[in-house]
Amino acid sequence: MNQERLMKVILSPLVSEKSTTVADKHNQVVFKVLPDANKNEIKSAVELLFKVEVASVRVCNMKGKKKVFKQKLGQRKNWKKAYVALKEGHDINFVGAE
Repeated sequence: MNQERLMKVILSPLVSEKSTTVADKHNQVVFKVLPDANKNEIKSAVELLFKVEVASVRVCNMKGKKKVFKQKLGQRKNWKKAYVALKEGHDINFVGAE
């Protein structure tokens, strides 16, 4: 896989109540990823960027919400999120303090 492509696969980490609960219970991290990314690319990108070992990856396609913009019906963009399960002993710290 192209290393340049792998650097662009992960867009951002998702921080919410659900993602922190999943992180505490199942040692998983949730990321917003490119809509055309596959599981193998996501696994390789996380291992490359964060220097951790990945056990498994699950992806979920999220539909964009239908919204009203200035009295016209519109829709937000569709996006994809990935649940990345890390192997025992591995952890990702987003705070940056070591």
